[in-house]
Amino acid sequence: MFTKILIANRGEIACRVAATARRMGVRTVAVYSDADANAKHVAACDEAVHIGGSAPKDSYLRWERILEAARQTGAEAIHPGYGFLSENEDFANACAAAGLVFIGPPASAIRAMGLKAESKQLMEKAQVPLVPGYHGAGQDPSMLHQEADRIGYPVLIKASAGGGGKGMRLVEKSQDFAAALESCKREAINSFGNDAVLIEKYVLRPRHIEIQVFGDTHGNCVYLFERDCSVQRRHQKVLEEAPAPGMTEALRKKMGEAAVAAAKAVNYVGAGTVEFIVEQPGGYDQPDAMQFYFMEMNTRLQVEHPVTEAITGEDLVAWQLLVAAGQPLPKPQSALKIIGHAIEARICAENPENNFLPATGSLNVYRKPDCTSFAIGDVRVDDGVREGDAISPFYDSMIAKLIVHGDDRAQALARLDAALQQTHIVGLATNVQFLRQVVKSKAFATAKLDTALIERERAVLFGQDAVGRQLAIAAAVAATLEQEKTTQTADPFSQRDGWSMYGRSQRYFQFAYQGVELAATLAYAQGGAPAQLSVTEVGAQAAGEAQTLQWRALGAGGLDLQLGAQRCSVQVYVQGEAVTVFTPAGSAQLTEVDLLAHAGDSGTEGGRLTAPMPGKVVSFAVQAGDSVTKGQPLAVMEAMKMEHTIAAPADGVVQELLYAPGDQVAEGAELIRITSAVAA
Repeated sequence: MFTKILIANRGEIACRVAATARRMGVRTVAVYSDADANAKHVAACDEAVHIGGSAPKDSYLRWERILEAARQTGAEAIHPGYGFLSENEDFANACAAAGLVFIGPPASAIRAMGLKAESKQLMEKAQVPLVPGYHGAGQDPSMLHQEADRIGYPVLIKASAGGGGKGMRLVEKSQDFAAALESCKREAINSFGNDAVLIEKYVLRPRHIEIQVFGDTHGNCVYLFERDCSVQRRHQKVLEEAPAPGMTEALRKKMGEAAVAAAKAVNYVGAGTVEFIVEQPGGYDQPDAMQFYFMEMNTRLQVEHPVTEAITGEDLVAWQLLVAAGQPLPKPQSALKIIGHAIEARICAENPENNFLPATGSLNVYRKPDCTSFAIGDVRVDDGVREGDAISPFYDSMIAKLIVHGDDRAQALARLDAALQQTHIVGLATNVQFLRQVVKSKAFATAKLDTALIERERAVLFGQDAVGRQLAIAAAVAATLEQEKTTQTADPFSQRDGWSMYGRSQRYFQFAYQGVELAATLAYAQGGAPAQLSVTEVGAQAAGEAQTLQWRALGAGGLDLQLGAQRCSVQVYVQGEAVTVFTPAGSAQLTEVDLLAHAGDSGTEGGRLTAPMPGKVVSFAVQAGDSVTKGQPLAVMEAMKMEHTIAAPADGVVQELLYAPGDQVAEGAELIRITSAVAA
């Protein structure tokens, strides 16, 4: 076994590898960029080496600096994690040339499986089922268009060197193909340095089911069963679970053996994932009719590997280290069993209500589930951040992975919702509430799964108010009054407790909640006790219904709150005017407006179109003087390794482009000035 390894990655995977290595008595070396100087993974390792600037191309993708760090620290092997250099054959070869063990497959396997088109040709020879499509080397745009027309729409254009949902476009009709191809190639060259694409028939009602495989240098290869990764947004996974719901033993064996055949075809060593697209021609309730097709092989550990660990009881990172050290697989196929059910939720810094736009900011509050309230092993959090850390625009938007295990799927679902309820993040937008909506939706709960689930269930997943404005404002008012108690003096005339010598007194508040301005009136009973709260939209003619409000402080922002007949425990975090309320049903964000502080503020920004997040301007689709219509694409930005199209919010005329392609811009920076358009 190794005595010291270098982890050529960051975030939660670097922390995970460091933890396993420590249990095995192996010392670890972290590498870090400028942005990660104080990151959790740096503290998790025994040593750390600075390798460059914040952008990946200046640090985590500079493998010559990583190799030098390994040489300086005396590391014997390099664990690449996932992403960055984990599937880079040149890096694997460079490790070997430097006398270092690459903890992953041989470079030949990475090369064979790294290009989607070539790998599918290889799988065809190995008799692994393939989706109908074009996987050839020719890349002439007109020829590719003809192939798409031949295959029949809808089709998927996929970057041959791609992964993680990048460089992928769905095309539903022929006239949209050219624009989609251009966008796909641009994203592919930026992400992978290779703009070659392949085209495949888009499978209707598709499920994404992948098989975890593991090979060693002794010729052994096993599969550790399947994971269902069908719940996706923008072709990226949101929830993953194992085993796949509805999987029959016959289909599991057939898919597992096909995955092993795929791995053996390239003499695979280490952890890998063979991904299949599964068609459901008989509908969701007829698993016997399911047909599977090879999509690709990821020649690395996957983000979702913890669910496989949960149902098998195996540490896959430990397996990686053992196999890389030349030892045989710890177990044969016959000794591997499925135990219970596991689900992983990816907690990301993003705004689901705004097309999952990535978010940046600080983790002002980061509270994880109380694992002591669950049995040991039932709940696990893999992360690479701590409270107070910043989520930057340089890397992936994932904050943490929340993994739960249960005796069956129903129990795992209940534990996942309970753990998500206990996950409190304040300071930037996240998808935690959206994940709860998915978990509680009938489609997911009853395993009506396909990759279009999120789009198909938009009506129940988006625009939901889980808390309700009455309860959210009641919690904010109670929290404000509790906070004021800590600053009050002994002077009775300075107290803000509603006491009045004669009759009743009232206290007024103003809030912004889900884009609506609301006025709240708290009417005190004689003697100063809070009596009733009413909430009315600003400018409304009729007053809102008044409800009795009572609460008891529980400490650290917690309140036992009763509004009318409704009683629940809430947690309230107040940061300036921003108020975040967590309840058993979900969370809500609102703004408590300080009217004096905002006196004189302008009510509109006119015709400014601003960047919705920090990132790089990729291109503009318009020029000064062009007339535009509402919804028309105006510009493309890149942030957190994804492209985002910015559209016109209303009809208007372009006055000026304020940046050039390639420019880095801050969130809120004015990009385009247009007349007769509302603010972006």
